[in-house]
Amino acid sequence: MANDQIKKILTRVAEGGLSIENAQNHLKKLSFENIGFANIDHHRSHRKGFPEVIFGEGKTSAQIIGILEKMILYEDIILVTRIDPKKACAIEEKLENVEYFEDAGLLWIKQKEPPITGLGKILVVSAGTSDIPVAKEAFLTATAMGNQVESIFDVGVAGIHRLFAHQDDIVNATVLIVVAGMEGALPSVVAGMVKSPVIAVPTSIGYGTSFGGLTALLGMLNSCSSNIAVVNIDNGFGAGYMASCINHIHTASDG
Repeated sequence: MANDQIKKILTRVAEGGLSIENAQNHLKKLSFENIGFANIDHHRSHRKGFPEVIFGEGKTSAQIIGILEKMILYEDIILVTRIDPKKACAIEEKLENVEYFEDAGLLWIKQKEPPITGLGKILVVSAGTSDIPVAKEAFLTATAMGNQVESIFDVGVAGIHRLFAHQDDIVNATVLIVVAGMEGALPSVVAGMVKSPVIAVPTSIGYGTSFGGLTALLGMLNSCSSNIAVVNIDNGFGAGYMASCINHIHTASDG
């Protein structure tokens, strides 16, 4: 429940459009709402600036719909990550304002466009075309959180000249998310070109000795570029969220 929602409740009480008892019922849910199979954290957008995000993997479509039905009463945008087309289709049939991005395995309900509140530009870079699903998850997450986000895909180290063709965009980004599988070399190269923070995302793309992304993860953790931080394997959502946090530091300090 965001600050503007609390203000709306209090304004309606002050204007006589909402009884104190009904306002109490709304505000009781400020902390969390227990619906049996989930405790929905309505306070998260007030506390952290963005609503609780639903992890779709392992949940049934009915459970996801049940959570969404409660959240849309209070939130303008809600994300569901790691969701397959069958579950997404069931949600689209039940609820309005649903948009599904199959390549990213991400769904959002957007009741109005999020305003751009981030300080600068977030740039998402993928090493290969096969890394795009993870990169797209990061891109959409950062976009939903109120950032200007751009992307450059398929510029990995096997053809490094492709990366250098985008040098101006890379140097001018406030935060970079660099997604790579195989040996995970691209974040080190990008970080060596810029002074901005680089969030490295290892993917599970690769042959046998990539060990499902472990080789890329270890390579990124052992980078000699000092402006790199690393998230978990295939965690595009985590990278997009962290990039947004960095890009909103001025907002937190001003507020």
